[in-house]
Amino acid sequence: MPMIDTGGFEINVKVEGPESAPVLMLSNSIAADLSMWDPQVSEFAKHFRVVRYDRRGHGKSDVPAAPYSMEKMGRDVLAILDKLGIAKMNWCGLSMGGMVGQWLGANAPERIERMVLSNTHYYYADKAPWNDRIKTAQDKGMAAMAAPFMERWFTKDFREGHPEVIERMIAVFSATPVEGFAGCCAAGRDMDHRDLLGRIKAPTLVIAGRHDFATPLAANEEICAKIPGASIQVLDAAHISNLQQPQAYTKAVMEFLGAS
Repeated sequence: MPMIDTGGFEINVKVEGPESAPVLMLSNSIAADLSMWDPQVSEFAKHFRVVRYDRRGHGKSDVPAAPYSMEKMGRDVLAILDKLGIAKMNWCGLSMGGMVGQWLGANAPERIERMVLSNTHYYYADKAPWNDRIKTAQDKGMAAMAAPFMERWFTKDFREGHPEVIERMIAVFSATPVEGFAGCCAAGRDMDHRDLLGRIKAPTLVIAGRHDFATPLAANEEICAKIPGASIQVLDAAHISNLQQPQAYTKAVMEFLGAS
């Protein structure tokens, strides 16, 4: 599991699958680490060279000083690709991973074959919730926010039926550095991809959760409508749909990428 120097700080990266296979890069939600993709990787790695990473300020990656932005996080991805000698890749990003993917699709189209944008958004008119999260994390710590986030991330039935998943996600969430979380919250707050979506040319699949209150179905439908030729698939899930519906999520991605 290499640590890759992106120019001033290091990012934790894990690479799996055949060296000669096409590349699939996975990008996590805020306050998650690369283990978020564990249910998908064994199947993905049969067909792809899978690259997953801990976003700046998360997991085992370094915590550079704020401010963060979608552009900076997109350039982190390009630095990883350059260090690994990867010219083009397929992208699958969930939540903040989808936000970074939108920046890449518009600003580095030559690096992307196909793109999956999952449970994500492109612009927040109301900045207050992001500011509230930053303040709460700084005043009370990450552990104090974990339970409310799980309620937004997963349906009640799933939380009650899969306590082991919730416990694991709470542990990762609580271990996220406050500065890294706050920096990414500020990036989400300040994001404005309204003019970027029409510039995305890569074939794109949008995956949405029918019960997602964090990035609502309507926002994902708008993303699909604004990206030329994009399609959408709706899963019976809340926000972290790859964990709530792992088999359906894996199948949707594999079919879109032509590997099923």
